[in-house]
Amino acid sequence: MNAALAPAWVVGTFDTKAPELDYVAGLLRAAGVPVCTVDIGTRSAPGVADIDARAVAAHHPRGVNAVFGPRDRGEAVTAMGEALGACVQRALAAGEIAGMLGLGGSGGTSMIAPAMRRLPIGVPKLLVSTMASGNVAPYVDVMDLMLMYPVTDIAGLNGLSRTILANAAHAMAGMLLHRAPATGAAQDKPAIGLSMFGVTTPCVQAVRAELQNDFDAQVFHANGPGGRTLEALAAAGLLSAVVDVTTTEVGQHLHGGVCDAGPNRLDAAARHGLPWVGSVGALDMINFGPRHTIPERHRERLFHVHNPDVTLMRSNADEVRAAGERIAEQLNRASGPVRLLLPLRGVSMLDAPGQAFHAPAVNAALFDSLRARFATSDTHRLIELDLHINDPAFAAALAQQVREVLGQRAGGG
Repeated sequence: MNAALAPAWVVGTFDTKAPELDYVAGLLRAAGVPVCTVDIGTRSAPGVADIDARAVAAHHPRGVNAVFGPRDRGEAVTAMGEALGACVQRALAAGEIAGMLGLGGSGGTSMIAPAMRRLPIGVPKLLVSTMASGNVAPYVDVMDLMLMYPVTDIAGLNGLSRTILANAAHAMAGMLLHRAPATGAAQDKPAIGLSMFGVTTPCVQAVRAELQNDFDAQVFHANGPGGRTLEALAAAGLLSAVVDVTTTEVGQHLHGGVCDAGPNRLDAAARHGLPWVGSVGALDMINFGPRHTIPERHRERLFHVHNPDVTLMRSNADEVRAAGERIAEQLNRASGPVRLLLPLRGVSMLDAPGQAFHAPAVNAALFDSLRARFATSDTHRLIELDLHINDPAFAAALAQQVREVLGQRAGGG
């Protein structure tokens, strides 16, 4: 039915889950999907899968003995996970894998999820895991990896498990056999990544509207995972430029906010030289969870309850100064063009006259730190505008700078 389709990998520990793995493999084949079964059991007999456990283990940098030599099961499982990742990488380079469907408990999930994350975004990844009802962030990270909770343990076929596993198999078949429709016009446009928060939405929407005819505008929520996703796509060469309107994640990382994208935020410019046009959106705030979760040391600060699950703390002068210094440090390292636009009348919806976080003196500390630390040059420009970040004119200025750094004339490609 699909002769050109590379096989879907069905991955798991065949020493403990062979009936379940064979069941989903059979359903995929019945749906017209070519299948390659892959065994990652550390106590499996040879020949139970198309790629047996020793063949997977051979991909470990230290060879098969790294997996089958240790007496400690945890050490063996860790080594098998590393080997599976290398095996997936080889198959991907050879065009021998179209997607992955995995079944696992805690050990299997710890081996399969990292290997799945080696597959590019858009390649189907579905993991039926007993760990799927808890915190899945360690397994998913910032990839399009789907976890399905099996309800029962993956320990034999029964009426319930057959239904759940059949749903997983048919979901994988659907993803493989029915790809997203090609849209030639969108695919021909350069992709740009924009960062947005609720309090910078008017600006980002206006920038997107201005640029969407000529660019494939992809918007990311600056909530931590969103910023890491933006950086990951940039590192993978999937973006032509970053339009970083909302750099709040830098301040969140420095000062303990929950929207923390980690220490590598702005690496798209700093390490990868991607054209960068951006601002200081939402640096007036540090996000926490419900009010009772805020650290005791902050109890006398100014807060705004965004909703029952999100409490915003107004950044003070020291905090925004540190964030400005970090932004300047990262952007100064960039080899590509940089345009940093400062909205002198406010950096978020809450930082406006009459709003809860309006504090021009605090913002002055941010702007002064950037003026002092940002190294201007022919390619690195600091642009100050007597506008609020959500003013239409500020969005127009951002859009114009994007066109300039990407070599487009105003008004279209």
